[in-house]
Amino acid sequence: MDRKYTTQMDAARKGILTREMEIVAKKERMESDALRRLMAEGKAVICANRNHESLAPEGVGSMLRTKINVNLGVSRDCADYEMEMEKVMRAVKLGAEAIMDLSSHGDTRPFRRKLVKACPAMIGTVPVYDSVIHCQKDLAELTAQDFIDVVRLHAEDGVDFVTLHCGITRETLRKLREHGRKMNIVSRGGSLVFAWMSMTGEENPFYEHFDEILDICEEYDVTVSLGDACRPGCLADATDACQIDELIRLGELTKRAWAHNVQVLIEGPGHVPLNQIAANMELQKNLCMGAPFYVLGPLVTDIAPGYDHITSAIGGAVAAMHGASFLCYVTPAEHLALPDVDDVRQGIVAAKIAAHAADIAKGIPGAREIDDRMAEARRRLDWDAQFSCALDPETAKAIRDSRLPENDHSDTCSMCGKFCAVRSMNKALNGEQIDIL
Repeated sequence: MDRKYTTQMDAARKGILTREMEIVAKKERMESDALRRLMAEGKAVICANRNHESLAPEGVGSMLRTKINVNLGVSRDCADYEMEMEKVMRAVKLGAEAIMDLSSHGDTRPFRRKLVKACPAMIGTVPVYDSVIHCQKDLAELTAQDFIDVVRLHAEDGVDFVTLHCGITRETLRKLREHGRKMNIVSRGGSLVFAWMSMTGEENPFYEHFDEILDICEEYDVTVSLGDACRPGCLADATDACQIDELIRLGELTKRAWAHNVQVLIEGPGHVPLNQIAANMELQKNLCMGAPFYVLGPLVTDIAPGYDHITSAIGGAVAAMHGASFLCYVTPAEHLALPDVDDVRQGIVAAKIAAHAADIAKGIPGAREIDDRMAEARRRLDWDAQFSCALDPETAKAIRDSRLPENDHSDTCSMCGKFCAVRSMNKALNGEQIDIL
């Protein structure tokens, strides 16, 4: 290799500003060297596999804008790859910074390669899903080497980050069986690792062979997303011993990854009551030395199937305000079905609202500028300017156009008509007569 560094973290530690760092620093409105220092400490990452040539780099870290991940991929019951690509393009258009391919059926590699070639967003995968499919073996027949080989396959294909459930061990199995949980393990990857360990009697291959996996990640500059196999799947299991025990181990693995110059994300809960979210963020920051925190939601109630994009957005806003860096979207179909295109749109919009609200609260440079432009457009009753500021302009315009006021709809909406407070104030301050009738 003729490069002077192996990974983005290695470059940052050597004082080298990479092209990716320069691009991200400009997007974040920060000095390049300030970003480099955060990356050298592991507090910010740029997931950028050197084989992902179409990538538009983004940074992930609590001092940066909160980023959004979108989970996609085919299943046995919904195996339409073209539909998944449509969802990908829609997600990118709506501003998602990352796509995770969670495909669990069929020939996954052509789709993964197409995704890497066509998609400018960060690409993530969960190699354990693909192990059964790629090796054409049932779970108990897989070997530790099979799992490692699939990690390498994904790295070669250009995946920017991989979720690896390294934090559960045979000791975790014992504790879970002894102490129990209301929802046990709800992580799909975590449950597969747990099942493999239970059937074979062997140690978690992702834990036992972690250093070998890190060598692969260092070779291709793949970021390790340390999966939370024991994330709570209901409020009753939130912040329990199983979750915290795994988080402690993820902190230990983070140090080992950094020793290989491999960047790390830490995955987090799950279902968490609103009053426990801030404490969860503080625990993660302390136990994992400030490595970027990637949360699924968290969902703040268990009773809203069909509306879990909302329960997730509430939790995501609070989590990001208190230090989470990366929000995994949740759609209305969560717990119910594979999301369709409209579910994806609703999930992304809800997550983007949560991320933006948190960025304003954190004082991220420039975060509130578009809100101030929206306020100015509303004061002027400039509808086109309002749509241009809207997070989802198409929906905003469609709602207004479908319910325009009967008369003189240039400056009011059908909610207030000529009783519009903004219209009345504009006229009053200009010394004009205010006509209501």
